[in-house]
Amino acid sequence: MSDASLTAVLERQLLLQLGDRLVRLRKERRLGTVEMAALAGLSRNTLRAIEAGDPGPAIGNYLRVMSVLGVAGELALLCGDALHPVAAGSAAGHSRRAAPTVQVRVFVDPARHQLQDLQSLALHEEAVRQAKADPVLVAQARQTVERWLSQGDSRSTGLWREWLEILDAGAWRKVLGRHRRAQQLRQASPLVTILSEASRQRVLQQMRSLKEGVELSSHLEPSATPGALVG
Repeated sequence: MSDASLTAVLERQLLLQLGDRLVRLRKERRLGTVEMAALAGLSRNTLRAIEAGDPGPAIGNYLRVMSVLGVAGELALLCGDALHPVAAGSAAGHSRRAAPTVQVRVFVDPARHQLQDLQSLALHEEAVRQAKADPVLVAQARQTVERWLSQGDSRSTGLWREWLEILDAGAWRKVLGRHRRAQQLRQASPLVTILSEASRQRVLQQMRSLKEGVELSSHLEPSATPGALVG
């Protein structure tokens, strides 16, 4: 599969993994969220978003958290010359020895429900993108919720009523989080019904590829060759 077709779900998974790692580092340092937010100069809500791997917070806010946790140097590698190609006129540039290739394989662990959660999130992010572009799809989703409510299901009534409020207000962030309520809303979601079969299959194919493992090399292209695993 081409790198273009994997970009969205792969970037989302990398952010989720970064958020998980920052949570682990904070807990290893025995810092609570209140103390961590204060040290980073952020609100608790912004910290929660960062630890959830939310793409919304600015990269500068991610960097503040990484600095407090002592891992800002890893981001600094990307900003410096260490990862740049060697200069053509340098001794290294004249070397006939092949440049080393760094390979990292990104995958999702199905045993911890990561695959299911990421798939649900990816489907909803695509549905939200389409809903923002076409108000007719929002009306379609609302009609679906109203039909479900008329059929009656006491276990999901509260979630469906909340969905009506979300659709009317365009409060998409409520359903794109990793917290329990967002997961519950996605389980009772009308949004996936607005996706075309082609859109749905495109996301599902991305998920299948990520389950098998997507290798990132120093050439910045996904490859099928096995490499180091990160998950």
